Amino acid sequence: MAKGGENVTLQQMMETIRALQQEVAVSRVDQDHLQVDLAASQASNEELRRTNEELCRSLQQAGERAVDERAPPIPPRARPMPFSQAIMDAVILATSMGPKVTFTGVEDLEAHLTVFHT
Repeated sequence: MAKGGENVTLQQMMETIRALQQEVAVSRVDQDHLQVDLAASQASNEELRRTNEELCRSLQQAGERAVDERAPPIPPRARPMPFSQAIMDAVILATSMGPKVTFTGVEDLEAHLTVFHT
C-alpha cells in the first residue's frame, strides 16, 4: 500500500506541476499584454508631451505678439473742475457723507460718471 500511496502523491505532484505551468503560461501572456499596454501608454505620453510643448510655444509667441500689437493706453478724459480752487482746498470732516451714487454695471457708465462728478 505504501507503493500505491506513493503513486497518488506522485500523481498529485504532477497535477500540481501542470497547474503551475499553466499559471506561468497565463502569467507570461498577461505580462506580454502589460508590456504592450505600457509601450502604448509611453507613446501616448510622449505625444502629449510634444503637443504640450507646442501649445506652450504657441502661447508664448501669441503673448509676445499681443505685447507688440498692443495699442498705447488711452489717457483718461480730462474733466473740468466743477468747483473753484478755494472750495477744492477746503477740509472735509470725517463725519461728512459722500455722494450716494452707486454703479451696478447695468446703467450707462458715461451717465454715471456725469452724475457722480455733478
